[in-house]
Amino acid sequence: MAFLEIDNLSAFYGRAQSLHDVSFDVAQGEIVAVIGTNGAGKSTLMDSIIGMVKNTGAIRLEGADLVGRGSAEIVRMGVGYAPERAHLFPFMAIEDNLLVGGYTARDDIGRNLAHVHELFPVLKERATQETSTLSGGERQMVSVGRALMTSPRLLLVDEPTIGLSPKVCTEIAATLRRLNQEDGLTILITEQNINFAMSLATHVHVLETGHLRVSGTPEELMADDELNKAYFGT
Repeated sequence: MAFLEIDNLSAFYGRAQSLHDVSFDVAQGEIVAVIGTNGAGKSTLMDSIIGMVKNTGAIRLEGADLVGRGSAEIVRMGVGYAPERAHLFPFMAIEDNLLVGGYTARDDIGRNLAHVHELFPVLKERATQETSTLSGGERQMVSVGRALMTSPRLLLVDEPTIGLSPKVCTEIAATLRRLNQEDGLTILITEQNINFAMSLATHVHVLETGHLRVSGTPEELMADDELNKAYFGT
């Protein structure tokens, strides 16, 4: 049994269908990436897993179906979510944003906060600073940190590099790799930055206009001439 199973998932905004029968698995301890251009359905996929979008099909976490459950319940089951462009509370302090994430894991707040500060020391140094004053990279740190405050077993990270410099992208990649290798955290990311995704993931899924086009290891996808032309220009 896979740790996370996506089985014939379709998602809808009103009558508009955004995902079409998407299926793939994530094994425990993996980093898996879903790549695609803007509008491919990547964020809809993440929102479906966390219970924010109407959908059909099945989403299972260790065999327990997530479809039909509320977002708070899904978070309590062990799913943490760092959404695209952070969606933080801009006029709250950094630490207050982090503590909001600890609402569903109150017994772990002290331990989780210490771990976030270890990963991102700048967030401890600027704990009382208003989040709206942070750089894009720092806001992404707060977003990932807030997701970690929920004590997740599965971490969803939607477009973690959007708008960030190459240096900050490298730092974010190092943190995600550390969370996976040292903490054993299973991670699902979505990305337009193909090189970032390929550098992290053990398996990659290509999403186009809501359809899962192809899946494979980074090495397998890099060997696909058609994909190389479409995504890498080679």
